[in-house]
Amino acid sequence: MEHRDKAEGSKRMKHLVTGWFIILAVFLLNQGAQAIEIGEIPLKVELKEKLGGRLDGKPWSSEELLGKVHVLFYVDPDEKDTNNDASEALDKEKFPSDQFQSVGIINMAATWLPNFAISSALKDKQKHYPKTIYVRDNKKVLVNAWKIADDSSNVLAFDKKGKLIFRKDGKLAAEEIQNLIRVIRDHL
Repeated sequence: MEHRDKAEGSKRMKHLVTGWFIILAVFLLNQGAQAIEIGEIPLKVELKEKLGGRLDGKPWSSEELLGKVHVLFYVDPDEKDTNNDASEALDKEKFPSDQFQSVGIINMAATWLPNFAISSALKDKQKHYPKTIYVRDNKKVLVNAWKIADDSSNVLAFDKKGKLIFRKDGKLAAEEIQNLIRVIRDHL
């Protein structure tokens, strides 16, 4: 009987130690994944097939953020109007299309809304902002790879070499919108 109790205790101890090692490993892995910072080039991401892609089904890659100054809106569909003031302000600037591009990436996994409803809203947005490239992220790829806010509206700007030059997770205040415009102008 005593032998069985020792064996049971030993078995529980192994499970406890294994559990702690798993927790520690997950913690250390998460520590290695850092949010993209100003001046950095983000990890390459590709949205294609089950992961997402452009509205027409073609793949999208973050390598497309080269050659022009880009502003990227990464948006939870439930937060689609959060940074409309920033979108309108950028539209009014009439930046030259050979030097500037806007991208709207929709965090499809951040909402309960059905995909057909989101797709319909995206088609309306495309009509309002015809020069913007719209992309679907079906699996929170950018949230995980770049550590940007989930369930939010995020605005990121990149210079012609793909370096991050502006970042805001959440709603931009009027002065932040002006700062975004100034940063874009400085890098055109």
